[in-house]
Amino acid sequence: MFERISVDPKVCHGKPVIKGTRILVSNILGCLATGSTFEDVVKDYPQIKKEDILDAISFGSFLSSFESLPYDIKAS
Repeated sequence: MFERISVDPKVCHGKPVIKGTRILVSNILGCLATGSTFEDVVKDYPQIKKEDILDAISFGSFLSSFESLPYDIKAS
């Protein structure tokens, strides 16, 4: 489903990463959330491409589509 995202318990404790790297999807999304452009992200992480960033966004969107979360977001 997500060709550029990998989840492997042996890599970064099983957190989603850009395939072939140890770059966490959450780091990419965090950069974008703070106003970084795609170009900024690629400059910070030169081993990834625009397509990796787009897949990270799609992955985040997919995860946020679940009807319930494992914790109360208001308490965080």
